[in-house]
Amino acid sequence: MPMDTVTDPFEEHRSLLTGVAYRMLGSVADAEDVVQEAWLRWTGADRAEVREPRAYLVRITTRLAVDRLRQLQARREAYVGPWLPEPLATDFAETVPDGAERAVMTESVSLALLVTLESLSALERAVFVLREAFGFSYAEIATSLGRAEPAVRQLGARARRHVEDRKPRFDVDPVQQQALTEGFLAAAGGGDLDGLMSLLAPDARLVGDSGGKSRAPLRIIESADKVGRFLLGAAAKPVPDMSFRIMELNGAPAAVVFSGDKPDSVFQLDVHDGRIQCVYILRNPDKLALIAA
Repeated sequence: MPMDTVTDPFEEHRSLLTGVAYRMLGSVADAEDVVQEAWLRWTGADRAEVREPRAYLVRITTRLAVDRLRQLQARREAYVGPWLPEPLATDFAETVPDGAERAVMTESVSLALLVTLESLSALERAVFVLREAFGFSYAEIATSLGRAEPAVRQLGARARRHVEDRKPRFDVDPVQQQALTEGFLAAAGGGDLDGLMSLLAPDARLVGDSGGKSRAPLRIIESADKVGRFLLGAAAKPVPDMSFRIMELNGAPAAVVFSGDKPDSVFQLDVHDGRIQCVYILRNPDKLALIAA
């Protein structure tokens, strides 16, 4: 079979497969590995048996992602400090003009949601991602997972209840988030505690991810006062040749701190009702390497 006949259906659906794998795994590198493995399975498949390439490819990718997630969940139990997803560069603000559609896409890759999904089983997460992020029917999901539809519906209901109970509230307004991110940087960089406190919700939290490979809190910091004082303390020890850049990561503006041309840390904010609910700080150099790339 000519290679373009094999490649074209896969390339047509590659972004969908990558989106499913990333939301399942919270890791760009692992998602790419899963999609590559799906490609190998696709090239070796009996094309005469494949009536719907999209459904077939989603099924392969989902099952590979479930297996990979089970491996990752065991490793993450031994992770040093809080774990955050690898940052995903997005451009929803530019490419998705419809506000409702942008809100759905942004929420489906937000740090807050991906962190919450970590507490689901692999099958629950697969059902939630395919149903809530991509709108697959329960019948399609049941086929993808090789499970009976009633069982899949139960998995979906359980996952949705769990997410709704634990998912932090946040707004999807890129203009407001951009302004708050810039104000956050100005206040923190200028040592302005009062300014920071005016931006933080009273019950604000700070979650840092270093993987034990750089300096970051090993426990979640809670309350606006503690978060604000930690940030000012960190800002008082600037990195060499420091500069900032605002980038869209996981559907929202993020402040990327550079030391020279090397990313040093990422600050991303969850915002609700005009106040910062959570500050995420990513300092694991393995994850920051993706931004450099």
